[in-house]
Amino acid sequence: MKPFRLASREYRKEDSIVIIPATEESVSIGEGYCTIIAGPCAVENADQYIDLACTLKSVGVHILRGGLFKPRTSPYSFKGLGIEGLEIMEEAKKKTGLPIITEIMDIRELDFMYNTVDILQIGSRNMQNFSLLEEIGKVDKPILLKRGLSATIEEWLLAAEYVLNGGNTNLILCERGIRTFEPYTRNTVDIGAIPLIKELSHLPIIVDPSHATGKWKMVGPVSRAAIAAGADGIMVEVHPEPDRALSDGKQSLTPENYKKLYSETIALAKLGNKKLK
Repeated sequence: MKPFRLASREYRKEDSIVIIPATEESVSIGEGYCTIIAGPCAVENADQYIDLACTLKSVGVHILRGGLFKPRTSPYSFKGLGIEGLEIMEEAKKKTGLPIITEIMDIRELDFMYNTVDILQIGSRNMQNFSLLEEIGKVDKPILLKRGLSATIEEWLLAAEYVLNGGNTNLILCERGIRTFEPYTRNTVDIGAIPLIKELSHLPIIVDPSHATGKWKMVGPVSRAAIAAGADGIMVEVHPEPDRALSDGKQSLTPENYKKLYSETIALAKLGNKKLK
């Protein structure tokens, strides 16, 4: 068997579908579905986030994203609102009926996230935080595992193995680009990882074109490429005023740009006979 036994096709031949409970209607992530996750990089204030959440809901977003604890390269950068931001996301969740996803950096954060957050994200920098992976494997919540900055496919799947080995089978992979010698984009998008993961693993895979490219104008083309390559969905950053965003404004779409992206993505998904829920 492959070293990533539980994540492999040898262990499970049929595709895994992760079902996310929601107030109005559950969301399915996996083969046969096209799931759209959107929201700002970080929750900044209540009015802005809730207004944006309602706008995204009206367009057709399935899951709301928002950062509460941001792992930043510089200690002087905005690192999120923490618990205050969680209260804002909870209000947006109640108002829209949509499930929410946010990054967990420390297992101690689970104490106050558990009852509110629907999907726990393990970020790129923590992909090989094995202590965190082992603990999150014991949690009965869906997990989204981002690929590490320079991780190989095998390293990524072995990180997934830590979660699966702990008993948590509700796992989603997220390709977000890897670091290469190319400086014109934030990272290099590995579109080929999508069909490769589909061949090697039963786990669903989505793509984050915002972090992958670092440039909002590239988010649309990369999103379409991801869906065409077989991705089970995309996760994009949207901000009402990207130029004033406290985090990742250059890669964030405006709501209007997002609407265009959504219609193009859905058109491609329908061509592939994918469901939207």
